[in-house]
Amino acid sequence: MNERNMEDLRKEFENFNDNPAFCPDGQCDSDEEVDLKDYPSYTEALYAKLVAPAVSGIYISRWDIKEIASVAGDDMAIHPRKRMFELLMKYATSKENMQLVLDALKAHMEDKIAIYDELMIHYPASAEIFQVKIEKARKTIKLFPQIIKEYFV
Repeated sequence: MNERNMEDLRKEFENFNDNPAFCPDGQCDSDEEVDLKDYPSYTEALYAKLVAPAVSGIYISRWDIKEIASVAGDDMAIHPRKRMFELLMKYATSKENMQLVLDALKAHMEDKIAIYDELMIHYPASAEIFQVKIEKARKTIKLFPQIIKEYFV
């Protein structure tokens, strides 16, 4: 690639990064809060709020869901993530089971936050990336009492 093409590519990249419409990893938060009641089912609402890393700040793998289920007292096989989450929500149809699931999910998220904190200490340049994820995770954890209240009270 010649020098002129490389300069053009750099300018395009800089313009791309400066564009406020571009939000890597969904990091641009909307001013509009989405109500959990706006979804067709509470399972879909919770999936959108808890499992989407762009919203929750934490990626939850199939193995993570299996572990969360196990800690909450459920046993499940590995399926696609969405199916596993649906099965977990079928387990969490009582207030007590949902509290167990949310407690296990909170512990999982706190473990991930601890990893992010450690990475920020060892790699300070990563702080701007991980701090956003930590803030999203903490915001998601604060949503847990509302989940119990909306669906079980």
